[in-house]
Amino acid sequence: MAKIARALRLTDQEIDHLLGHEPRLRIATIGPGADINLTPMTFGWAGGRIYIYARGQKVANLRRSPNATVLVDVGEAWRELQGIMLRGEARVLETPADEEADPHLAEAQRNLGRKHGLTDEAGADQPHAPSAAGNSRRWVVFSPTTVVSWDNSKLP
Repeated sequence: MAKIARALRLTDQEIDHLLGHEPRLRIATIGPGADINLTPMTFGWAGGRIYIYARGQKVANLRRSPNATVLVDVGEAWRELQGIMLRGEARVLETPADEEADPHLAEAQRNLGRKHGLTDEAGADQPHAPSAAGNSRRWVVFSPTTVVSWDNSKLP
């Protein structure tokens, strides 16, 4: 894979800001028959991890193979494009007990709630907090092992 020049990379603070504020990502998982399944999702960001409340094929794919790639990008014009591609492994939180044991899930749920304007009657931020349900509705925790970022506005 080609290297991004250091001068064009996002700083750690810029990455944290983008992941903490951008509401959508695309996650690529390995589907049945080794096909790639690419899906847009909403997500929470906490503890250096991405949290997705997912269902269906994504969960089945990650149970079979935890390897995934996530892309978060913003901007319309070419010179405005910023992006973060993260490669790593995802873990499915199978039970409410698994969810309760995760040290960052509650923070990620609050982050996701803020991104989508979830508030109570008094206007206070509320977490996006569904729990494990049915055969496949689960929280997925994605832990990046490789992070590649770029910011085209930094081009000369």
